[in-house]
Order: sequence, then C-alpha cells, then structure tokens
Amino acid sequence: MANNPLTEEERAQLESRLHQLQIEHGDLNDVIAKLTLDPLQDQLQLRRLKKRKLLLKDQLERMRALLIPDIIA
Repeated sequence: MANNPLTEEERAQLESRLHQLQIEHGDLNDVIAKLTLDPLQDQLQLRRLKKRKLLLKDQLERMRALLIPDIIA
C-alpha cells in the first residue's frame, strides 16, 4: 500500500478506524489513571491495560503513517 495511493473509500475507512482507536486509547488512559489511585488495585490487571494501551498507540502510529503521503526529498 506504500506505493499505491489510498482510494477515497480506503481513506474514509482508515480515518473511521483511527477515530475509534483514538477513543479507545483515551478511555484506557482514563481507566488506568483512576485505577492507579487505588492502592489495592490488581497490578496484573493494570499491567494488561497498560500493555493494551501501548498496542493501541502503535496501531495509531501505523495508521497515521498510512494516511500521510510520503514526501520525496
């Protein structure tokens, strides 16, 4: 896909998915912030949430890279 430009439909689908992932990432951020305030919080659950958040961040970066066209220097 790097050499072929995205069709309008592909771009729209990618932007929609990107928006969904951004919301999920923000929600996870909020949940993690609240859970860290509880000293009795299950640390395994917290680690899993943080790992999921990091995976989402990586996905978001890859998707943004697809939406930004390569600039020839």
